[in-house]
Amino acid sequence: MILEYDLQLFAKEGPGGEKTEAPTSKKKQDARKEGQVAKSKEIENAFSLLAFFILLQVYLSTLGDKLVGFFALTYDDIPEYIKNYDGFINQTSILSLFTESLIQVLMILLPIFAVAFIVSFVCDVAQVGWAPTGKPLQPKFSKLDPIKGFKKIFSGRAIMELVKSILKIAIISIVTYTYLKKNINGLFLLYDVSLNQGIAATGKLVISLGIRMAAAYLVIAFADYAYQRWKHFDDLKMTKQEVKDEFKDQEGDPQIKGKIRQKMREASRRRMMQDIPKADVVITNPTHYAVAIMYDADKYDAPMVVAKGENYLAQRIKEVARENDVEIVENKPLARMLYANVEVGELIPPELYQAVAEVLAFVYHLKGKV
Repeated sequence: MILEYDLQLFAKEGPGGEKTEAPTSKKKQDARKEGQVAKSKEIENAFSLLAFFILLQVYLSTLGDKLVGFFALTYDDIPEYIKNYDGFINQTSILSLFTESLIQVLMILLPIFAVAFIVSFVCDVAQVGWAPTGKPLQPKFSKLDPIKGFKKIFSGRAIMELVKSILKIAIISIVTYTYLKKNINGLFLLYDVSLNQGIAATGKLVISLGIRMAAAYLVIAFADYAYQRWKHFDDLKMTKQEVKDEFKDQEGDPQIKGKIRQKMREASRRRMMQDIPKADVVITNPTHYAVAIMYDADKYDAPMVVAKGENYLAQRIKEVARENDVEIVENKPLARMLYANVEVGELIPPELYQAVAEVLAFVYHLKGKV
């Protein structure tokens, strides 16, 4: 038994068949304007985590001193707040004390917030460049479609996110277990040290473990970034028909452009025919080429080609010349050179002055102008 398959069932969606063509520059630009870029959130998370633990290692001592000083000053200020409010702790005094304390805590934590913002900003710019757009923030009713939402749950992207989550948990768990197993003896010694020493040792252990976890996280982040770039490129692929349609939109329909060029040639030909009566002579091949020359010493420094053509058009030029009593002179080499080297509306080049001058002198002699 022979089974027939429709291969289009396996093709990617999109008009014109399977999406096999690389995305054009316009497609990439349009996607960027819509906020569709190759970006991995894991890069930002990993570098932020790494920066946090490095900053904590550098700033921990200062942070601890500032927090201890903050608590001391706060407790010292409580009597002053009570005194200012007639010896009673009321809502106003509590709010004032809370506001002042919050401002001090924020100032202490400001370096951490600043580093987090800078790292996030640099990671975003490094991945996609500087091209802010508000399109992704605009509300779309399609996002509220429950059917589409249900499809996303079982989509390839959702499966990939699940795999990433499992990998993150597995790798971080392995790093944590390996490091704690290696330093297990140090943890048992915490029972025999003072509180400050225990806090310092614990902080050092947590920071060292955090840096290792962040480094392991970076491996996942870079792998995810490579995947996101491939996925973004694959999603932007186009069908052959889409490429053709885009080319038409940008450059115009080739058939329409051809008709426009034809109309322009016809208009140029009509203007050329209208200028033939102004010519002094038509130089011919005699059957293949015809070039009409006009010389006005008051306007131009040299004779000008006002019309030219070959075959049928050459015959038409000669017919119009005869109808308007314009002399026709046969000169095969000169006709070929003028036709090949001088466009309509251009002055003849200096190297042809002598040959054209001889023809014009002959014509002027015939008409009794010299």
